[in-house]
Amino acid sequence: MKITYSIVAPIFNERENLPELHRRVSEVMDSTNEPWELILVDDGSIDGSTEIIRELAREDKRIRPIIFARNFGHQIAITAGWDYARGDAVVIIDADLQDPPELILEMAKKWREGNEVVFAVRAAREGESWFKLWTASLFYRIIYRITDVKIPLDTGDFRLMDRKVVNVLKQMRERHRFPRGMSAWVGFKQVGVEYKRAARVAGETKYPFRKMFRLAINAVTGFSYFPLQVATFFGFASAGIAILAIPVVAYMRITGSQAFFGQASTLIAVLFLGGVQLISLGILGEYIGRLYDEAKGRPLYIVREAPKD
Repeated sequence: MKITYSIVAPIFNERENLPELHRRVSEVMDSTNEPWELILVDDGSIDGSTEIIRELAREDKRIRPIIFARNFGHQIAITAGWDYARGDAVVIIDADLQDPPELILEMAKKWREGNEVVFAVRAAREGESWFKLWTASLFYRIIYRITDVKIPLDTGDFRLMDRKVVNVLKQMRERHRFPRGMSAWVGFKQVGVEYKRAARVAGETKYPFRKMFRLAINAVTGFSYFPLQVATFFGFASAGIAILAIPVVAYMRITGSQAFFGQASTLIAVLFLGGVQLISLGILGEYIGRLYDEAKGRPLYIVREAPKD
């Protein structure tokens, strides 16, 4: 059967949200009078979500469960959704219902008008701390400034993509993934739709600061050489300061000044240069580590259960 819409929802410990997610998605998609499927990618849940996914799939044949062998991460779960989706339009949505399924109808309208990527723009965000709001805003603006691809501001993974876009994304198999950047990189005709992001219906966030920081690193290293350029800048700046300091120190020594006698100034200079070197090595290590991961050639994910068709 030809599928028009594939709704992909990565799942990790969302047992309280799954029934409501199914109800709201079904209500919205049934109103389109188009064939659709809901792909639930279980990313190694340990709270009973797996059993609920299986039960929902038994009750509704439009649900296609993808069960990972272990936790591989949210970005990889999205990738598996791309791989298994059969629809002409593929929608990525979070299972916590902060992204309202009702917005899919507006996205579908924009898609029907000829847009190939319709991304959701967060005009407002409920139920989040000032720190989360501030860091999220800062993150999007830094990424926009320093990456080679202009990723839309205040957008997450919630988006609708045409089949031709998904087919291109399926060819991109890098391990350290940033899907919202990847979908911007491929180009095509893209448009945003504003919405008010709701508070999480139940459960706890699966993106604490540590994971957000790692996602930011993936975004920067995956789409920009800026960190390497910063390391180069610090190297030239340090060398320039040293060159300028040589005649100054020589003059003050000749004139008998006490300003540079003793070990304190030497220690400060050594610590500064050592810090610059270690930071530069760390930046290089991030890029080299990614090359190492790619060279191993391991699969992005391992599926324990998946639909046969």
